[in-house]
Amino acid sequence: MTASEKPNRTLFDLDLLRAMVMVADCASFTTAAARLHSTQSTISQKIRRLEEMAGHPLLVRGNRDVHPTDAGQLVLGHARQLLALNDQLLEALAGTTVAVTVRLGVPEDFVSAATTQLLGAFNREHPQVKLEVTSGLSRDLANGYDHGELDLILVKQRRNSRAAAACWPETMVWIDSARNGCIGLDPVPLVTFPPRGLYRDDIIDAIEALGRRWRISFTSSSLSGIQGAVADGMGISLLPARALSREHTVLGAEQGLPPIDTFEIALLHRATADPLVKALAVRLTGLLDQERAGTLT
Repeated sequence: MTASEKPNRTLFDLDLLRAMVMVADCASFTTAAARLHSTQSTISQKIRRLEEMAGHPLLVRGNRDVHPTDAGQLVLGHARQLLALNDQLLEALAGTTVAVTVRLGVPEDFVSAATTQLLGAFNREHPQVKLEVTSGLSRDLANGYDHGELDLILVKQRRNSRAAAACWPETMVWIDSARNGCIGLDPVPLVTFPPRGLYRDDIIDAIEALGRRWRISFTSSSLSGIQGAVADGMGISLLPARALSREHTVLGAEQGLPPIDTFEIALLHRATADPLVKALAVRLTGLLDQERAGTLT
């Protein structure tokens, strides 16, 4: 008797495996249910059935998310392969190319000509890819990634705050208006991102360490809004060096302001991501390496 002829051999249901993959990617039963156009109770039942078939717990519910057990990681790897084979079979039968959606999130200041050229070239090389790009604040991109809404993100974060596929130190500069400087005013006007936004606490802590009084004069969720407010004399701010323009002047030790070297640029994707997600991550890594080396034309 061959292995395939053995009686009572377990056959895993692709529908159950798909539910498992979706919950793991979204780190949430609720989000997975919405994306599968199902209910949370139905998804939970499917996971229980799959765990019964596997003979092991596959997912663990944490305080805020859901993550796979060791057995769950094993099942996930094989589940993705089986689901991919299923798609390949459908493709062969239909004579069409299976579309793959890659959802990328990038900060506003990384949406440059070089980035869009790279994305366009990637799409031409991989016509089966449906590329969806979201631009926004790093905290919002990270939140979307954590909830399974994005596959690949480029974010600015405090160094080593979370594991990344690649990361680069972020050079920060204190900036003031080149025409109407504000550093000498009392209280010092500050231009910042909203509460809990990047750099805000660092700006306030540095000014207070100088014994200077301060006030928030302008708040914006937009990088261009921050840049414009500083250029027009609304206050000083702290931004990545790439955001500096000719309308700004750089502040520093002469004004008593300390260097800030606690931030990094991080590229994140899941270890179980689709190979095309990882391929795009490699391309973005190359672009950022070129930018850091100053060889980008």
